[in-house]
Amino acid sequence: MKKLILGFIFINSIMAMAQTENKLPYYEIPDYPGAYTANSVVARMIDGLGFRYYWATEGLRDEDLNYKPSEFGRATSETIEHIYGLSKFIRNSVLSNIKDTNRLKLSFEDKRKRTLMNFKEVSDVLRNTEIPFHLENTEVPFWNIINGPISDALWHCGQVVLLRRASGNPFNSKVNVFSGKVGE
Repeated sequence: MKKLILGFIFINSIMAMAQTENKLPYYEIPDYPGAYTANSVVARMIDGLGFRYYWATEGLRDEDLNYKPSEFGRATSETIEHIYGLSKFIRNSVLSNIKDTNRLKLSFEDKRKRTLMNFKEVSDVLRNTEIPFHLENTEVPFWNIINGPISDALWHCGQVVLLRRASGNPFNSKVNVFSGKVGE
């Protein structure tokens, strides 16, 4: 039954993607639910990550993507590649019945879109299902997903913001990460 519900939510996500093909999720954070549940809290964490990633990567230029602070550091594009991998790990762990095993070389735009869609799919499933998320349903303990790839992706979003500032393309000052909205 749980796989059927997750499959239904996944299909609804795909249909929503098709309707908004050019509109990426997380321009703003969706409204928060009226109650705290384990699922809604984790979904909100993913929404915050998606919002930060959206704005950390919005408007990046080739010189920003190629910027590398030192010979030993990662270029911005390499950090974005790592966040994409983390988004796939999170998605594959939470949506264990649907795996994203894509290994194609993607453009920055495609990688950005897939990363945002991975976050959105996970958040939607967690927020829109009545079935409690069971820790034993993941390949690794869910606690490790929180302190591992979710926290790591947040960390790396901050690095992208720092790198883009260093390459001369600062983060949009109208973005309010506290409210999850964009000012005028």
